[in-house]
Order: sequence, then structure tokens, then C-alpha cells
Amino acid sequence: MRKPIYVIVFALISAISLTACGGGGSSTPEESFIEGSGAVTRIDSAKRKAAPALSGMTLSGKTFIFNPGQVAVVNVWASWCSPCRAEIPTLIELSKQYPDVQFMGILTRDNPATAEAFARRFAIPYPTFIDDSLLIGFKGSLPANAIPSTVLIDKSGNVAARISGEVTLTSLSKLIREIEEE
Repeated sequence: MRKPIYVIVFALISAISLTACGGGGSSTPEESFIEGSGAVTRIDSAKRKAAPALSGMTLSGKTFIFNPGQVAVVNVWASWCSPCRAEIPTLIELSKQYPDVQFMGILTRDNPATAEAFARRFAIPYPTFIDDSLLIGFKGSLPANAIPSTVLIDKSGNVAARISGEVTLTSLSKLIREIEEE
């Protein structure tokens, strides 16, 4: 008995769909990133660990060295990441509102040329490191566990807090004020 044509077509479409979902050996970064919930984690000042040394080549082609002694905001991002793109205006605004705070970015899993064009388009006023191996240094304290992640460093150079996911004006400005007042 012959199968009706719609059964054959359905089977063919199903097979093609399932094959397209399979891991063919390569995946784009956007398919494999973990989006954070926006959860804020603070570390009591007595339990904080030193942040890694943050220095290296930036998207602008210059070397930047962060010297502790001021509060710092380190944002981990990629130009293909929708929540990263959405939070950039907030980060730019806060970097202007808090000129005594050092804002920095760490590019991860992205093409530097694409990210540099993105940074130019939005006129990101702070440096972004292109070496995502800097993230390994946060492993012992508050690692960047999602894209985007934003880590705050206190004036002593210790990791003080993290926002896992897209920052908001309220959540990040509150953390900045609290850490500045310490």
C-alpha cells in the first residue's frame, strides 16, 4: 500500500528540520550564550577577593592599564548579544554621570572589527579590552557567568558585586553609590 503524499512530505520536512537543529560541529556565539536574569550579587567587604590585573589592548588599538584606587565597572559584552546592545546606552549614560568611576569593557566571543564598528557607532567613551582571557581572573570571586555581565570593583581593587545579565539605570547606579560610599 502506498503512503499518501502528505505523509511523505511531512516526514521529509521533519527530517530537514531536525537536521538543521543538530550540532553540525560549529555554532555561532549567539546560539550558545547564556543570558543572565539581571540578578545582583554583592560581596561583604570582609569577604572580597582581589580583582585580576586589567590591562591590555583595547578596541581602539591602544593599551590600557587599570590602576585600582577608584571604583570600577567592568562590563562583559559582545556586539551580537541583544541584551548587550540594549544596555549600552545605560552604561554610556552612567559613565558620564559618574566621571570618578572607571568604566571598562571586556569583549568576549566576538570579532574585534565588528565590535569596534559597534563601539564607534554608539560612541562608547570607555576602553574595551579585546582579550577575553582577562575573564579567567574573576574565577575565584564573581565570574562573568552570562553575557552580558557587569562586575564592580571597589577602591581597594577587590571584586565587590556583579550584575548577571542586562544592567538597568537603577540597579547599577545604586551599586555604584553604595560602593563609592564605603
